[in-house]
Amino acid sequence: MAQFELTMPKMGESVAEATIIKWTKNEGDSIKIDETVLEIATDKVDSEIPSPFEGKLIKKLFNENDVVQVGAVIAIISSDASASIAETPKTTAPAQTSVAATSTPATTALAADVDFSGSDKFYSPLVKSIAKEEGISLTELDSIKGTGQDGRVTKADILAYLPNRNKQTVAPVAQTTAASSTPAATKSTVGVPDNTVLVQRPAVSVGAGDEIIEMDRMRKIIADNMVMSKHVSPHVTSFVEADVTNMVMWRDRVKKDFEKREGEKITFTPLFIECVAKAIKDFPLINVSVDQTGTKIIKRKNINIGMAAALPTGNLIVPVIKNADEKNLVGITKNVNDLATRARANKLAPDEIQGGTFTLTNVGGFGNVMGTPIILQPQVAILAVGTIKKKPAVIETPQGDVIAIRHFMFLSLSYDHRVVDGSLGGSFLRKVADYMENWDVTRVS
Repeated sequence: MAQFELTMPKMGESVAEATIIKWTKNEGDSIKIDETVLEIATDKVDSEIPSPFEGKLIKKLFNENDVVQVGAVIAIISSDASASIAETPKTTAPAQTSVAATSTPATTALAADVDFSGSDKFYSPLVKSIAKEEGISLTELDSIKGTGQDGRVTKADILAYLPNRNKQTVAPVAQTTAASSTPAATKSTVGVPDNTVLVQRPAVSVGAGDEIIEMDRMRKIIADNMVMSKHVSPHVTSFVEADVTNMVMWRDRVKKDFEKREGEKITFTPLFIECVAKAIKDFPLINVSVDQTGTKIIKRKNINIGMAAALPTGNLIVPVIKNADEKNLVGITKNVNDLATRARANKLAPDEIQGGTFTLTNVGGFGNVMGTPIILQPQVAILAVGTIKKKPAVIETPQGDVIAIRHFMFLSLSYDHRVVDGSLGGSFLRKVADYMENWDVTRVS
């Protein structure tokens, strides 16, 4: 009877671990090749792990909500469908990360039963486990400065904190006593940089008949990111109305032949991305980030344009078109369609939503004429395109002015006013509109 090890697959260059969300197979269940065994989650992407073997699941080495390193064995599968669990040799699950003896205080704290639900921050199951083992309270955990994405506390952060734990003073948290049954207001500390005045959340009462809906994991992450972005960047939004008649006429002319030749439908999104990529090359200082100190500007070499996509759940995800300026329109179209399709099917790889340097969101898809989008950190700008509407317009001709029906669309650019002034932001936005307005109606698709 052969036995096979199912390991946590590599999900991208920058992804080292994942959380097990759900086991879809139980011990003793038969498994076919490519059949899903479990579901996992990284920072934003949920993925299914299929089995490369056929047989029976005889041992699960991790539980749901456990954080597992890439390459770790997560299950044992037997090739003998008649094998029983009793025949399985005892397999010890990889031990949870332990804290070095030198990093603990003289008196070792027993694992504490800490309730993390009261925190505004997101903590991975591994960080929570270490905190419980070391007797770190929620208040103390919230005081640790995180170096992970969006300021999250990582395993390395909490381990680095422990040696100096007794030397650090945890800032006391003011306790508010409610005068009535209304919950006390709390302060949001999500992604707040140092020396920032915290925002007082209003107290919220729940009335009879009100429904309380628990946010899912992705919605909590989105909420944290949006609050953090508004704390980090002073947002300014500029608007331009573009005459995109040439773009509309060109797409109407070529879309049938394009689909027949390439096997892909061409939407306006690839056209917008091409114009944005060209404008970024003209204004490269829109393609930057501000480092964590807030004093240095990182000018990006690559132009990686994220496109916000709505999921069936109502959440948003932003897959990234890497090196958009190096692709032709056919290449951008295939990339856009592929990412959009797999985003809706929850099939994106972690690396496909990382590394963006600029973001495009299409609020026109919901019938909106314009929007004021929130910057996706650590980028410094995001462009929203509205719905395309026909309007009467005055057209200048050699024979005089005439009134004609044209296609117009609002563009709105939100930018980080720390590093993007009105001159740069407005000029860049105008350049994007110029590329759209001057679209060559005679070009070959």
